[in-house]
Amino acid sequence: MNSQQAYLDVVTSSDKLTFEKRLVDFAARKGFPLVSAILVLDRPAAPAQFISIGNVPDAYKASYNDPELSRKSPVLTRLKHLAHPFTYDQSLYVKDGAGHLWEHQAQYGYKTGVAMAMHMSNGRHFLLGFDRDEALPDDDRELIGLMADLQLLGAFAQETAVRLLTPLAAPEVELPVLTARELEILRWTSGGKSAEVIGNILGLNRGTINFHLQSASKKLGVSGKHAAVAKAIQLGLL
Repeated sequence: MNSQQAYLDVVTSSDKLTFEKRLVDFAARKGFPLVSAILVLDRPAAPAQFISIGNVPDAYKASYNDPELSRKSPVLTRLKHLAHPFTYDQSLYVKDGAGHLWEHQAQYGYKTGVAMAMHMSNGRHFLLGFDRDEALPDDDRELIGLMADLQLLGAFAQETAVRLLTPLAAPEVELPVLTARELEILRWTSGGKSAEVIGNILGLNRGTINFHLQSASKKLGVSGKHAAVAKAIQLGLL
C-alpha cells in the first residue's frame, strides 16, 4: 500500500474500530508497535472528556488510565501546550523527575517514541503517541522524515477523530424558567438549610419558602425539594 492511500484510508474510516485498526497498521509500518490516540473535549463547568483508542497492552491499561500518573507524565504535560511533534525517551522523564514512571512503562514497550497534539477550535484536542522498545533513528534526516510522516497522519486523522469519537449530542432540552427567589431558595436548600432556617435568613415565613420550593419542583418536573436541587444542578441552573 502506498503512503497516500494509507492516509486516505484513515480519513475515510467509517467507524471507530476501523479507524483504530488503520491507525495501528500505519504505526506498525512506521516501526511503532504501539499507538495511542485521544480526543479531548473541554467542557464548561465540568471536567474535560477523554475518548481514547489504540492498542495499549491489557497489563498496562490500569496505569495508562490512572489520572494521577497522567498528571505526572512529562509527555502529557508537554502535549497540553506544544503544537509540534516531539520525541521522548528515558532522559526526558529523568529530567522532569519522573524516571520511575519511565521504568514502569518501559516494561510494556513504552521506552521511546513520538508524541503530538492538534489543538482545534471549540475546545477540542487530538493527541497521538507512537511508542516502541527500540531507539529512534540516529540519522537526523531519517528521524525528521519519520516525524513528518507521523505529523501528516495526525493532520489527516484529527477530523476523523472528531467525526467518529465525539459522543452524539443529546437533544436540546428547553430549560425551565425559575424566578430569582426560587433559585435563591434552592441554593440555600442545597447547602442543607431547612425551610425554617431559610425563612429566618430571608425574612420570610416557612409557608412562603415551601411555596417557592413547590413551584420550583413543579417547573423542574420533580417531586420534593431534594429532587428539585438535583435536577437544577443537572441542568446547570445552580
